[in-house]
Amino acid sequence: MSLHVVIGAGPVGTATARLLAARGDHVRIVTRSGSGPDHPNIERIAADAADPAALLTHCADATALYQCAQPSYHRWPQDFPPLHRAVLTAAELSGAALITVGNLYGYGEFDGPVTESHPLRPNSVKGRVRADMWSEQLAAHRAGRIRTAEVRGSDYLGPHATSAFSVLVLPAVLAGKRALVPADPDAPHSWTATEDVARLLIAVADDETAWGRAWHVPTPPPLSVRALADLTASLAGAPSARVGRLPAALLWAVGLFVPDAREMRELRYQFDRPFVLDSSAATTHFGLDPTPLADAVRATLDAQPAVRR
Repeated sequence: MSLHVVIGAGPVGTATARLLAARGDHVRIVTRSGSGPDHPNIERIAADAADPAALLTHCADATALYQCAQPSYHRWPQDFPPLHRAVLTAAELSGAALITVGNLYGYGEFDGPVTESHPLRPNSVKGRVRADMWSEQLAAHRAGRIRTAEVRGSDYLGPHATSAFSVLVLPAVLAGKRALVPADPDAPHSWTATEDVARLLIAVADDETAWGRAWHVPTPPPLSVRALADLTASLAGAPSARVGRLPAALLWAVGLFVPDAREMRELRYQFDRPFVLDSSAATTHFGLDPTPLADAVRATLDAQPAVRR
């Protein structure tokens, strides 16, 4: 039974640990609190993954290391780089294949469906953090110090997933209230199921020909925020969705008091224009199809308290 170490017990880390455990692997999930899913094949460890020595203790004999953790959204510039470097060190000293969870921020603005070959041209602070970490990681791979790859998805749907939709739209739709979004609610947008992120993480870890590059998570055709809200209302048995545009001035004012709202200002471009991911490379290489959006929404709803059905 091979050992697979998962860092982070958020939606993706939890899904990854469960899939690995279900197929019979020994899974060690590392979080500061020692949290994680309950399964006979899952060992939950309380440790600070930003401490390279502590992390190495728990992955020295691992086959693969999955970096699914991330700091608080407003703390990325301060807290992500040391966590990232600790993970790189642990991967180098243990020899475990390192598969990380990324996103699309590093590309900056783009026209048309974005592929993995698109250059990294970040236009935001968080995008630069992501781009710099991947550049450092890829350089270590090319130097022969580690074996690695990254998987990238768009905004998440799934149990306990956090995104602009889950924070700003979903609660309002379920309550029968008008939802406000800080951009164009009718722009096409890609939505990625967290289960599909986990499936691709494992597929990449199992295939050494897939290392040394980034992969886009299999993702269904795009849907606007308004259309996704309509689908959600229908599946939840809620009143018809009402979605409007949040004035930029109001978003700015809210950001004075709410750190995550402040962080959304620099990423408004992702919802002001088509934001579409091309995942055909992973679909072709691994034979993985994306979860239909309706199924991803159902999984999201199933994790909500007191959902109207």
